Parts: sequence; structure tokens; C-alpha cells
Amino acid sequence: MKSKLTTILIALGMSALFSSVVNGSTIEITANDTMQFNSKAFEVKAGEEVTLVFKNLGNLPKAAMGHNVVILNPGTDVPKFGMGAVAAAASEYIPQDEATKAQVVAHTKLLGPGEEDTITFTLPEAGAYPFVCSFPGHFALMQGIITAK
Repeated sequence: MKSKLTTILIALGMSALFSSVVNGSTIEITANDTMQFNSKAFEVKAGEEVTLVFKNLGNLPKAAMGHNVVILNPGTDVPKFGMGAVAAAASEYIPQDEATKAQVVAHTKLLGPGEEDTITFTLPEAGAYPFVCSFPGHFALMQGIITAK
């Protein structure tokens, strides 16, 4: 009985790490020096305004370990977007060509250690909206999904 309860509590804790229902319309995400977001999935209402608060909890300099959150349209080829972002250093790794730029719903600033940014956006239709860090190479580990219902 005790091991069943422990297993259930561990499973609940892990699901909280990977999926969150947003309280009201605010999402809070943190990132760190091990290239991890603290949560990888959120649910929101389609068409509802959402506020995202993003904090970089790391200590490494922005030039080596900067982080952002880029929310993409459903169906975006995430690896292709991430590879294209490498060439966009002048725009904080947000590609500026029209085709790629059209895939971006919203994005935070590129943050250094201890910095924070807040953005507001709306996911217009139901669907799975991927989010990534577009700093070179980070998208491979730093990805998640915002599900609009």
C-alpha cells in the first residue's frame, strides 16, 4: 500500500512538471544553464489573451547561454526553424525572412542571467503550438507545447 501511494505521488509530481493548466491566463516559465525549461506543456483557451512571464535562472553569460521563448504556429517544422534561427543573431535569433517570421506567434526577448521578460499574446484557434528557445542549438532540448482548446 505504501509503495503504491509513493508511486502515485511521484507520477503526479512528474505530470505537474510536464503539463500545467494555466491559472487564469498567465504562464510562468523559467530556464537554466542546463538548457531546460521548468515546464514543457500548458493548456489555455483558444482566443483568450495569455500573459507569459519568462525568467532566466541561469548564471552563465547571455553570449554563451542566453534564453528566450518563441511560440510557433501549429505544424511548424521546429528543427528547420531552429536551424534558421542560428543566422539571426542581429535579431536575438528570431529569423526575419517573411516565411519564417510568419511562423512566430510571439516571442520574449533573449535573456541573460537573472533577467525576466513578460509578453502578452492570443492563440487564435485550437491546436498544439510548439514553443522553443531559439538560441543556437537550444531548440533540441528546450521545447514544449501550448495546447489551445
